[in-house]
Amino acid sequence: MSEQLSQHQMNDQGHLLIDGADAVSLAQEFGTPLVAYDVSAIRDQIRRFKSVFEENAIAYEVSYASKAFASIAMYQLVAQEGGHIDVVSGGELYTAMKADFPMQNVSFHGNNKSASELEMAVDQQIGVVILDNFHEIELLTKILASKNAEINVMLRVTPGISAHTHEYDQTGQEDSKFGFDINSGQAKKALEQVLANPRMKMLGVHAHIGSQIFEVNGFVMAANKLVDTVADWHDELGYEPEVINVGGGFGIRYTAEDDPIAPEAFVDAIVKAVKARAAERNLKTPAMWIEPGRSIVGPAGYSLYTIGSRKDVPGIQSYVAVDGGMGDNIRPALYQADYEAVLAAQPLAEPEETVRIAGKYCESGDILIRNQPLPKTKPGDVLAILDTGAYGYAMASNYNRNPRPAVVFVEKGDAKLVVARESLDDLVRLDRKL
Repeated sequence: MSEQLSQHQMNDQGHLLIDGADAVSLAQEFGTPLVAYDVSAIRDQIRRFKSVFEENAIAYEVSYASKAFASIAMYQLVAQEGGHIDVVSGGELYTAMKADFPMQNVSFHGNNKSASELEMAVDQQIGVVILDNFHEIELLTKILASKNAEINVMLRVTPGISAHTHEYDQTGQEDSKFGFDINSGQAKKALEQVLANPRMKMLGVHAHIGSQIFEVNGFVMAANKLVDTVADWHDELGYEPEVINVGGGFGIRYTAEDDPIAPEAFVDAIVKAVKARAAERNLKTPAMWIEPGRSIVGPAGYSLYTIGSRKDVPGIQSYVAVDGGMGDNIRPALYQADYEAVLAAQPLAEPEETVRIAGKYCESGDILIRNQPLPKTKPGDVLAILDTGAYGYAMASNYNRNPRPAVVFVEKGDAKLVVARESLDDLVRLDRKL
């Protein structure tokens, strides 16, 4: 029984509901493995973020970090909510184009954007390119000149703040592959290059200090550092920023041990810090952008699997295997990420045993959950793993030549297939014979 579920998420049969749809029925209709999203939860979280800015009377953008989960339908959903998106590849940008997403509401991130990707961004007249390094400034300068074009830019900077999170998720410290370092003077040098280029309009600065962060202090420290940095630039160079983008990384609850504050509470603290620091530095308060990804789609996602085999090692461990695994959710193997699961047909049942949830992939490390209390299970039961909406399907692979799962969006009881399940023919479609 998961503490994350409540009685209103059950139907009369006691089955798990995903935005009003029976999870067991979803598995029967669309097959498993299946990723199902609660669309109302996604809309609600975007609106909660927006309300924080509006209550604080500050200009803003809520820019969905689409690396968490990108699809045509997801971009359409963000557009319906009046959101912005950030993309990190030509593939994500192309997907946004296919979704008819308004290009003026697109930011382009990445530490090694190719010439072809930057050309696509310029041709599409996207809202802003977030510059990450000096090579990129030079490359974009050449592309803009060749196309006789102009574009908005921001500088990604590393503020020297190390977030309390998994070391692979720390991106704001000085020793990082991302961004221009503030303390060494790299960021100021980059600013001077951009300001000297009439084809680039310098909107402001961006920083991202990490992912799955539970403590607000790091965000406040980073916000203060960004305000101090642009205030110094204003005093020294006369530059006044239009935007401060504090990134994302707001932690969510995956298990009972996790105790994050509400994602919008992070934003409220950051906004208040920026406004206060800007006033201290006699700087006009810039617009504030955030880039939440996991906190928008993570809790809204459910991974549905069918239970198959079981292995009991007396006195040691019992393994319950499902028809998916590391191919559709690499995070437990890659980050040692923890999740909770329930039986879709009896999610509030008292547990009778603790088992290890194993995937079907040919790796000993293909373990989705190491110790999961469950009622007794049998082959054919539908297992629902909670909070899998971020970086599950987005990082999925065809390892062992397994097709990637289908994705459905569920809203108020209506389920719509938004990503079809890959077929065996899809797996060999790009292969060529000798």
